[in-house]
Amino acid sequence: MTPGGMLVIEDETLLGSEISRHYRRDGWEVEWAASREQARKILLRESFDPLLILSDLNLPDGNALDLMEEVRPGLAYAEWIFLTGYGSVPDSVRALRLGAYEFLEKPCDLERLDLVVASAGRSASAQRRLIEHARQRHKRYSPSAFVGGSQAAQNVRAMLERLTQVPFSALVIGGETGTGKGLVTRILHYAGSRAQNPLVELNCAALPRELLESELFGHEAGAFTGATGRHRGLIEQADSGTLFLDEIGEMPLDLQAKLLKAIEDRKIRRLGGEREIAVDVQIVAASNRDLEKMSRDGEFRSDLYHRLSVFRLNLPPLRDVKEDMEQLLPLLVAEFNAKSGRQVRHIPDTVWTQLRDHDWPGNVRELRNLVERCVLFSEGPTFPAQWLQLPGTAGPKTGQSAEAEQDGIFIPLDGSMNLDDMDRYIIETTLERTGHNTVAAARALGASRETLRYRIRKYGIKLPER
Repeated sequence: MTPGGMLVIEDETLLGSEISRHYRRDGWEVEWAASREQARKILLRESFDPLLILSDLNLPDGNALDLMEEVRPGLAYAEWIFLTGYGSVPDSVRALRLGAYEFLEKPCDLERLDLVVASAGRSASAQRRLIEHARQRHKRYSPSAFVGGSQAAQNVRAMLERLTQVPFSALVIGGETGTGKGLVTRILHYAGSRAQNPLVELNCAALPRELLESELFGHEAGAFTGATGRHRGLIEQADSGTLFLDEIGEMPLDLQAKLLKAIEDRKIRRLGGEREIAVDVQIVAASNRDLEKMSRDGEFRSDLYHRLSVFRLNLPPLRDVKEDMEQLLPLLVAEFNAKSGRQVRHIPDTVWTQLRDHDWPGNVRELRNLVERCVLFSEGPTFPAQWLQLPGTAGPKTGQSAEAEQDGIFIPLDGSMNLDDMDRYIIETTLERTGHNTVAAARALGASRETLRYRIRKYGIKLPER
């Protein structure tokens, strides 16, 4: 198996010929240039894409470091090894500053050169894999990945196009659960200037306050009971990349103050630590609650909200853009066809009618779950309507009386609804049956009024004004 491409830049004919022949025998695809201009032509005009560039430093028509500085941006993963018979300290310093892998003096023992070449080849191969992986993600998460033909979807795509071209520091994404806040964050990261750096995600509602602080800021050994070693926090892990804080509205107020300071100072201090650590992080914050209203009501720090909302992007609920399903549904069917080996191609009009009549409380996530179930259970090219089982449309079980139906709530246990969707559906149905009387609804659900009000705010349930 060929290790990859190698460009040898050497003006001494005997040495250049010997090195080229030696590495061709080892399986390298070798090109040889005797001058800087010839090497430049090979790299830029002939589009030769080498893993390694093995070059003499001083060439008849100039210094090879100038060539490296010129072509380096287009050869992100190529490693440079320099050979010179009379190198200077400034040249070696400049070579290392430009990212040269090694700087060797002539004559160089061939066995030592082989070791350096093998090591540099492994490094360049790893870098190429990382860059190709990032490129694939870039293609997958371009702004066009936010699918939809509605005006609202077009506005979101236009905003994403602009945001991926500027180095923004913070952004707030609003919208109901399941509208695609995670997808938008990946688009912003992988289509933006930080795509080569980490994307770190944290659901602020999933952890208690103490654990959340440790996860965000990290800790030193002995900072608290059970802290047996040093832990780098997520902010530190996201350095030079993007930190996605989902459900940030659930973050405790005192921790919000600490987060604000870290964002403003661009520094953090681990729990139990004595020194501050500089960080450069792009923040994407998301919530299904109205953060602006929460900040006015004192439930969210207004200074943090204003610092995060450099840009704001609100994602539409699926019930308001049902025309987007015309593009979404075929794409989802094709995705699950590929994953499951099915061949669903035809979507009957009866299916389209049921989908358009549904209100989609779980938004695109609910649609995705539905498509996965129907494709997996399909037995031919037709999308199976019997497996839609949309919440609120299925009748009661056989033998169930109308009285029992009125006293109970039907929820399908088939994967079409996640726990949050079920919770919201139960609360909305109970409120409707009690005439939106929160006292009666809380009593029917066996919960306190405070608990019910918290859930109403969490899910953004609108109560009629009295």
